[in-house]
Amino acid sequence: MQAENDSLTVMLEAPDDFAGFRQAARVLLALGAAPEVVHWRWTDELSTQAEDGDLFADAGAADAGAAHAAAAGAWVADAPARVITPDALDRLTIAPGQPVHIRKPQLAVLRHACCHRNPGRFMLCYRWLWRLQCMPSLAGDALDADWREIERLARAVGREIHKMHAFVRFRPAQDEKGAPLHVAWFEPEHHIVRAASGFFRERFSNMRWAILTPGCSVLWDQECLQWGPGATQAQAPGPDAGEALWLAYYQSTFNPARLKEQAMLREMPRRYWKNLPETQLISGLVAGARSRTGLMLAAQPAAQRA
Repeated sequence: MQAENDSLTVMLEAPDDFAGFRQAARVLLALGAAPEVVHWRWTDELSTQAEDGDLFADAGAADAGAAHAAAAGAWVADAPARVITPDALDRLTIAPGQPVHIRKPQLAVLRHACCHRNPGRFMLCYRWLWRLQCMPSLAGDALDADWREIERLARAVGREIHKMHAFVRFRPAQDEKGAPLHVAWFEPEHHIVRAASGFFRERFSNMRWAILTPGCSVLWDQECLQWGPGATQAQAPGPDAGEALWLAYYQSTFNPARLKEQAMLREMPRRYWKNLPETQLISGLVAGARSRTGLMLAAQPAAQRA
């Protein structure tokens, strides 16, 4: 097989399958597969939204679907564009070559970049690795156009992970057996649920929780993370008495003298507001803060104002 003369389609297991990308890239670089002949696709077994029933009841079926996709990823003999999985690539006999070495911080940047929603993210990362193999000094070039774009994607993903950690709001609910389960709804801009879930596993390890998103859902059963299909907001629980208490606390601790609207919007962009219970108070609190601040200034003696 001459990889450089074939059009290759690498089938990854998920939109954020960095492990599969890394596995495939290592082999493709050894084969000498140029970036322009490699196409990256992924199966998205969990992206179909579950309309009803238990979101996690078919987790085994999803695993079976992924295994079926991997089995179907063998070389297609008569197809002009051959489809292969990272596991199938690993089984190919290749001559030993010079491996590509990158630093751990660069590896972390690549991992984040591959979680971006940009459809060309895997192609971009592979092209940079290909060029790095041909020119090792590229590893230290912070101004390289490809690397700067990779960093831009990674920064956006890092910000989104931070926002997910900050803006997920759990509400008490029950599972199909009546056991307590805290459920949250979140709408990420990028494919970050897997990358961000470790934070919640460590912080809320002593309770059972689930995070529902349009792309996929994750359940922590106090032993392991289970993955399910995407959900809709209607499948998440509604407000409860505890949320009313939180809103009362939020309103009582709001300090109008310290209000900085632009800073608030930078930290809490408006696209997250629809899923945060406290944001229903913000408009009224901001309007009240302006009038309260004006009254406080007006009450000061003229000499103090000067």
